[in-house]
Amino acid sequence: MAQTISADYLVVGAGAMGMAFVDTLLLDTQATIALVDRYHRPGGHWTLAYPFVRLHQPSAFYGVNSKPLGRGTIDKFGWNKGLNELATSDEIREYYNQVLDDTFLPSGRIQYFPQCEYDGDGTFRSLVSGKVFCVTEATRVVDATYLQGVVPSMRRPPYEVTGAEYITVNDLAKISRPFGNYTIVGAGKTGIDACLWLLKAGVQPSQITWIMPRDSWLLDRAAFQFGGEFTERNKAFVMDQVVAIMAANSVEDLFHRLEKCGQLLRLSDQVWPTMYRCASVSLAEFEQLKKIDNIVRMGRVKSITSGQIVLEGGVFASKSDTLYVDCSAEGLTKAKPVPVFNGNKITLQSVRQCQQVFSAAFIAHIEAAYADEKVRNELCQPIPHPRDWFDWLEIAMLNHRATLRWNQEPELVKWLAGARLDLFGALQSVIRGDAEQGSKERVALRSQIQALVEKLEQLLAEVPHEPPKKGITERSRL
Repeated sequence: MAQTISADYLVVGAGAMGMAFVDTLLLDTQATIALVDRYHRPGGHWTLAYPFVRLHQPSAFYGVNSKPLGRGTIDKFGWNKGLNELATSDEIREYYNQVLDDTFLPSGRIQYFPQCEYDGDGTFRSLVSGKVFCVTEATRVVDATYLQGVVPSMRRPPYEVTGAEYITVNDLAKISRPFGNYTIVGAGKTGIDACLWLLKAGVQPSQITWIMPRDSWLLDRAAFQFGGEFTERNKAFVMDQVVAIMAANSVEDLFHRLEKCGQLLRLSDQVWPTMYRCASVSLAEFEQLKKIDNIVRMGRVKSITSGQIVLEGGVFASKSDTLYVDCSAEGLTKAKPVPVFNGNKITLQSVRQCQQVFSAAFIAHIEAAYADEKVRNELCQPIPHPRDWFDWLEIAMLNHRATLRWNQEPELVKWLAGARLDLFGALQSVIRGDAEQGSKERVALRSQIQALVEKLEQLLAEVPHEPPKKGITERSRL
């Protein structure tokens, strides 16, 4: 017999998005909330993250709105020197524990159910005691797992491994002897982190082989910084992007212009990246990665044995005494967008490009401040997490379109101005300044953003079926 839980909201998932949603709902309403999670502590995929992982964006824009993450410092040494601090996995896990213990539970309005599996239809069960719980029909159900990230330790590798030394990235920091060679499988953020960790540990670049099914466009982390000392740099970043978009005469030309002004980076100017996942690096990290020459671009791995790797594009003979490190989990998937608000169900998705935690907080505020479901969904248009190189265009267009809609709501603009998590809002405020609503400056800004949306829509309609084959051409050197 299920025990009925009395709560206005049932939030499924105490990961980064679930925690950000609950935090804002707690601040903006007097609602009661049941928070259900399959793990024993809050933090979602961070509870399973590899020990040397750090945020790829400043700590200043991560976590929950009500509590800053980190010390607000600038790194003074290392490959992130001169930039905002990047929280470690240990710091993030402890941070979410503090949010739960110091804010959520003392409120008296939150019931926390760790190690519970959600079975659907408002029912969940304890993975420890087996006890079953349910909520009433009036309870609004919030799905904070729709964009759930997957890390390598959460699943078996998608290829066969026979007779080879193999680990997931989580165990890389646990190895007890040096290997002659290290092969990193995966070209995303995790693969980047694994390569940088090995280089920092003193492994020579020649000892690293990087299986790169697809090259990726990368972001320069210096463009996303918080604090007055970065104002001019951020302003230049925003304006350079505007100029590049408006001047581009084709999709290929736009990407060359973005590369020319440092908006996008790629490891080889002879390979056109076909992936874009919002991964960022510092320029110092980027230079370290470029030292790795043994890059295998033969598609995805099909099988690994002690002597060879079979890939979609052929067979690659491996070196002796090689340790294979799996970094191939997709992370955030490009989930099909669904309405955020649908009756008594709320599905958390990104509504600001590549800013999941801000998006969750924003959705909670819209839930609290607006009663009409149509208006709520107008303000919360999902922006899918990018996967392919041309997705840069779509998410940029959707991001600017959302800004236009949000700026029509004076009270929402005020809330955004105080939203700690809004990275892109902070960048736009550099241009907007203190212009009053309805002023000539704001009218001009709206016109500029509308022009950007129209140009990006035009370029999206011209995306080639096949990516460009060459690197930098003479025509694109500007």
